[in-house]
Amino acid sequence: MHTQIPSDARPRLSNGVRLQIDCTTGKGVLLFPEGILELNETAQEILTRCDGRTISGIAAELAQEYDVDLATIDQDIRETLTDLQQRKLLELA
Repeated sequence: MHTQIPSDARPRLSNGVRLQIDCTTGKGVLLFPEGILELNETAQEILTRCDGRTISGIAAELAQEYDVDLATIDQDIRETLTDLQQRKLLELA
Protein backbone atom coordinates (compact mmCIF):
# COMPACT_ATOMS: atom_id res chain seq x y z
CA MET A 1 0.00 0.00 0.00
CA HIS A 2 1.33 3.41 -1.01
CA THR A 3 0.72 6.17 1.50
CA GLN A 4 0.49 9.65 0.02
CA ILE A 5 2.93 12.02 1.69
CA PRO A 6 1.45 15.50 2.15
CA SER A 7 3.35 18.39 0.54
CA ASP A 8 3.53 20.22 3.87
CA ALA A 9 5.14 17.25 5.67
CA ARG A 10 8.52 18.00 7.22
CA PRO A 11 10.72 14.91 6.85
CA ARG A 12 13.52 14.23 9.31
CA LEU A 13 15.85 11.36 10.04
CA SER A 14 14.63 8.92 12.67
CA ASN A 15 16.31 8.84 16.09
CA GLY A 16 19.65 7.06 15.89
CA VAL A 17 20.06 7.71 12.14
CA ARG A 18 22.87 9.99 10.92
CA LEU A 19 23.71 11.33 7.49
CA GLN A 20 27.42 11.60 6.80
CA ILE A 21 29.96 11.50 3.99
CA ASP A 22 32.03 8.33 3.72
CA CYS A 23 35.64 9.51 3.86
CA THR A 24 36.89 6.77 1.52
CA THR A 25 34.27 7.01 -1.23
CA GLY A 26 33.10 10.60 -0.75
CA LYS A 27 29.50 9.37 -1.02
CA GLY A 28 26.68 10.13 1.35
CA VAL A 29 25.69 7.35 3.71
CA LEU A 30 23.04 6.86 6.34
CA LEU A 31 24.38 5.30 9.52
CA PHE A 32 21.93 3.53 11.80
CA PRO A 33 22.26 0.97 14.60
CA GLU A 34 21.61 -2.00 12.30
CA GLY A 35 23.99 -0.93 9.54
CA ILE A 36 24.85 1.53 6.81
CA LEU A 37 23.04 2.58 3.63
CA GLU A 38 24.98 4.14 0.75
CA LEU A 39 23.01 6.93 -0.90
CA ASN A 40 22.85 7.97 -4.50
CA GLU A 41 23.38 11.66 -5.29
CA THR A 42 19.65 12.39 -5.49
CA ALA A 43 18.91 10.85 -2.09
CA GLN A 44 21.84 12.73 -0.56
CA GLU A 45 20.60 16.06 -1.95
CA ILE A 46 17.11 15.36 -0.60
CA LEU A 47 18.27 14.29 2.86
CA THR A 48 20.61 17.23 3.36
CA ARG A 49 17.48 19.39 3.10
CA CYS A 50 15.44 17.40 5.64
CA ASP A 51 16.07 20.02 8.30
CA GLY A 52 12.57 21.31 8.92
CA ARG A 53 11.76 22.24 5.34
CA THR A 54 8.54 20.99 3.77
CA ILE A 55 8.52 18.51 0.91
CA SER A 56 7.15 21.18 -1.43
CA GLY A 57 9.96 23.52 -0.35
CA ILE A 58 12.61 20.86 -0.93
CA ALA A 59 11.12 20.10 -4.37
CA ALA A 60 11.06 23.77 -5.41
CA GLU A 61 14.65 24.29 -4.28
CA LEU A 62 15.99 21.20 -6.09
CA ALA A 63 13.99 21.93 -9.26
CA GLN A 64 15.51 25.40 -9.42
CA GLU A 65 19.04 24.33 -8.46
CA TYR A 66 19.19 21.49 -11.01
CA ASP A 67 16.89 23.10 -13.63
CA VAL A 68 14.52 20.12 -13.73
CA ASP A 69 10.76 19.84 -13.94
CA LEU A 70 9.09 20.37 -10.55
CA ALA A 71 6.68 17.43 -11.01
CA THR A 72 9.58 15.09 -11.84
CA ILE A 73 11.68 16.07 -8.83
CA ASP A 74 8.62 16.00 -6.56
CA GLN A 75 7.95 12.39 -7.60
CA ASP A 76 11.62 11.45 -7.04
CA ILE A 77 11.52 13.01 -3.57
CA ARG A 78 8.32 11.19 -2.61
CA GLU A 79 9.67 7.83 -3.85
CA THR A 80 12.94 8.30 -1.94
CA LEU A 81 11.23 9.41 1.26
CA THR A 82 8.63 6.63 1.08
CA ASP A 83 11.41 4.04 0.74
CA LEU A 84 13.33 5.46 3.69
CA GLN A 85 10.15 5.76 5.76
CA GLN A 86 9.33 2.09 5.09
CA ARG A 87 12.83 1.19 6.29
CA LYS A 88 12.14 3.25 9.47
CA LEU A 89 15.06 5.58 8.70
CA LEU A 90 12.88 8.66 8.23
CA GLU A 91 9.93 10.23 10.02
CA LEU A 92 7.43 12.79 8.80
CA ALA A 93 6.34 15.65 11.02
